[in-house]
Amino acid sequence: MLQESAETLALKALGWLVGNDDLLPVFLGATGASVADIKAQAGDPAFLGSVLDFIAMDDAWVIAFCNAERLPYEAVLQARHALPGGEQVHWT
Repeated sequence: MLQESAETLALKALGWLVGNDDLLPVFLGATGASVADIKAQAGDPAFLGSVLDFIAMDDAWVIAFCNAERLPYEAVLQARHALPGGEQVHWT
């Protein structure tokens, strides 16, 4: 996946997250971000990567987001790998 497509998917994930009244406070608490930070950093690929990292922490969140956006479940990790800090590490 190209970075531009990954950013688009991550923006959709951010919109889904902001619209989720139960999950948004968990994200804010886990990241230390504020609503103002979300607005200010929505165009930052590294921040968008953190959104995908957060969603990827729980299979139920991945499934809910992907179902809402009609995406394959692997799309979250594919997009994450295309954003800064998401490179796959090969230890061998």
